[in-house]
Amino acid sequence: MKFGYFDDLAREYVITTPETPLPWINYLGSDAFFSLISNTGGGYCFYRDAKLRRLIRYRYNQAGGDVGGRFTYIKDGDVVWSPAFLPAGVPLDAYKCRHGMGYTIFESEKNGVKAVQTLLVPRGERCEVHRLTVTNASDAVKELNIYGAVEFCLWNAVDDAANFQRNLNIGEVEIDPRAAMPAGACSVIYHKTEYRERRNHYAWYSVNVPADGFDTQREAFLGRFGTWQNPEMVLAGQSASSEAHGWSPIAAHRIDVTLAPGESKDMVFVLGYAENPKDAKFIAPNVIRKDEAEAVIARYADGAAVDDAMAKLADYWDGLLSGFHIESDEPRLDRMVNIWNQYQCMVTFNLSRSASYYESGTGRGMGFRDSCQDLLGFVHMIPDRARERIIDIASVQWEDGSTYHQYQPLTKMGNNEVGSGFNDDPLWLIACTAAYIRETGDASILQHPTPFDNKPGSERPLMEHLRRSVDHVIDNRGPHGLPLIGRADWNDCLNLNCFSTTPGESFQTTENNESGAAESVFIAGMFAGVCPDYEILCRLYGWTDEAEQVGGWYDAMEKAILTAGWDGEWFVRAYDALGNKVGSHECDEGKIYIEPQGFIVMGGVGIKEGYAQKAMDSVTKYLLSEHGVAILTPPYTRYHLELGEISSYPPGYKENGGIFCHNNPWIALAQARLGHGGAAFDVYKRTCPAWIEDQKLHYTEPYVYSQMVAGPYAPNFGQAKNSWLTGTAAWTFYTISQGILGVKPDYDGLKIDPCLPKELTDLHLVRKFRGSTYNIHIVNKAGDEKGQLTLTCDGVKIDGDTIPADAAPATHEVEAVLA
Repeated sequence: MKFGYFDDLAREYVITTPETPLPWINYLGSDAFFSLISNTGGGYCFYRDAKLRRLIRYRYNQAGGDVGGRFTYIKDGDVVWSPAFLPAGVPLDAYKCRHGMGYTIFESEKNGVKAVQTLLVPRGERCEVHRLTVTNASDAVKELNIYGAVEFCLWNAVDDAANFQRNLNIGEVEIDPRAAMPAGACSVIYHKTEYRERRNHYAWYSVNVPADGFDTQREAFLGRFGTWQNPEMVLAGQSASSEAHGWSPIAAHRIDVTLAPGESKDMVFVLGYAENPKDAKFIAPNVIRKDEAEAVIARYADGAAVDDAMAKLADYWDGLLSGFHIESDEPRLDRMVNIWNQYQCMVTFNLSRSASYYESGTGRGMGFRDSCQDLLGFVHMIPDRARERIIDIASVQWEDGSTYHQYQPLTKMGNNEVGSGFNDDPLWLIACTAAYIRETGDASILQHPTPFDNKPGSERPLMEHLRRSVDHVIDNRGPHGLPLIGRADWNDCLNLNCFSTTPGESFQTTENNESGAAESVFIAGMFAGVCPDYEILCRLYGWTDEAEQVGGWYDAMEKAILTAGWDGEWFVRAYDALGNKVGSHECDEGKIYIEPQGFIVMGGVGIKEGYAQKAMDSVTKYLLSEHGVAILTPPYTRYHLELGEISSYPPGYKENGGIFCHNNPWIALAQARLGHGGAAFDVYKRTCPAWIEDQKLHYTEPYVYSQMVAGPYAPNFGQAKNSWLTGTAAWTFYTISQGILGVKPDYDGLKIDPCLPKELTDLHLVRKFRGSTYNIHIVNKAGDEKGQLTLTCDGVKIDGDTIPADAAPATHEVEAVLA
């Protein structure tokens, strides 16, 4: 069952009913101001930090609805309806929600009135713009009351939802219902809670036509028994002219409209954020200095300004998405590679795991490991911002090489509220730095002075941070010569030193009883995988002696993996605190895990011994299902004190046997490393949204990846959760673009190394790389297995598979034939 369709030409997903299995959301914003909006109008917005600079409220997981903090109503006689279906919830005669690149448009109709509502965050602005156009499509005159409203959050979203004894007393607004603006009459309501004291920022909500009524107190607008579905003032077609003093401040504008048949009315609402200098906050006692707000309101005084902002937004995404483009005979592949996968990579770059329908934005900041992995998917689009992100990440590392697990985007300071001691974290810094240099050729980043724990005076070159990352692994090995796992590794729920028996206790923050024995085979495979890059970075930096030692470290780790890490048919996952194997045929449950099979083979370990192929055969035999590769099997059916959170989930869900879409690409990359293009593409397709037909079963958005899908042992096998903000986006783009299509940035040039399935026989790609454009034609005559490559560039045969980087920008015609 489907609830919409892809419009590839418009780069939109068009939802044709509000009755989707879950709210299907989109993200607005591309820099510092971000918004979430669902296909029924739910969601919220914030400036930089979803916890500390929240503008409007959102009610998560509300059964039967999706009530956010922004609301639009059209009252036509006795009928009140909403262009986005909610909050009014009145059935519509026509409905479409068009989620596009950084904007969402609702097109709806009720009783002869048509509404088109466009929502976007213009480039470079700290605001949402809502353009509403209503048209009388009937034969009679229409007398309408139109309401635009928002419910303000008191900035700190956690405190807003908890500290009622204070917050119900502090709400403040300024009302300017008919402020004369340079571009004409305008109505504005300012939210200034806490502005008198420690804050120098405020919010506002405006409309570009004279308002016929307003409200700023929620209770007055909704009424004693009203809700956002049926506000008392809206049902009455009136306004209470209420002024909030404490309680719950809102902003609601009423515009009365008379429309002749065929006539349209256009209005622009702006929900904005502004800051003032601390010494210039007021223009009169308790009167806000409004220069920034007034300038923004003036810029969006009419629909033409919104059209211009939409055009600039389209140009921005044209530029971002033009860096990698494919044309094939498979439209599902083209739409994912060219549009939605890269779009999701940019959203996860902006937000990490902080704000979605599944992440409230109040408990998580920017993940150290998460942000490093996300970089793999966006570095080709925004290399300058990737460089900045790497420095931000490295700056929360401690001097011993370990790291905070997360940091807050507003302050860029480490956040230990979610725990630390995840021993894979430091190695991801090497991986993302190498990816940046391969893409840009900019090795100067290794020289960048970078502090430890953001402490002034502790700055050392970034390269020193990378060395401390390597040393942290080498200096923390267990009895088998494998890296100690710490609190956990990539799998946050494999808590081998936790031993938690207290209900409700966080596995990530409770005391970590370091045993000195719990080891991670996954980290060992990861270490082996980053060693070649670290050696190259050492040589680029001039550390010849350090570079010479890398081979020895690699050999020692490889030996440990092939002895203590090999189980006969697959690679062991770990050793617990008592020295017992995890992920072994010796285990009753959790016999085989996905992570080491993918990462060890990706790193090239076990290939010549035949272990790598055996591991892939075991993945196919035991873990592969119609909806993807399960993270482990069989799931745990009881709580294991020695394993931690992983065994706390019911069988088939999340880390306990779910299909983690994030690490499915590791199996595809491993298959490609072994030359199995057909097997790699098969794994890719099983979790790719564009290939998923039954969206009622899948539940989440059909245009973006989810974190997990319920596994084979789950009662609702195939149902997805936790969409949008997941490392799946970066890893799947990296897998398809580099592992399968084989267009790989390298230190000396652009490598062309495809490993294709038999159904992809003729491909045309555009890849922009270090200022040059490569028009690449790939012909696959080899079928499902990797063929012998013949490569030419501008008619000249290339020895090997790498086209040397240009000294000056140029355009190249590349032919690659696999036979």
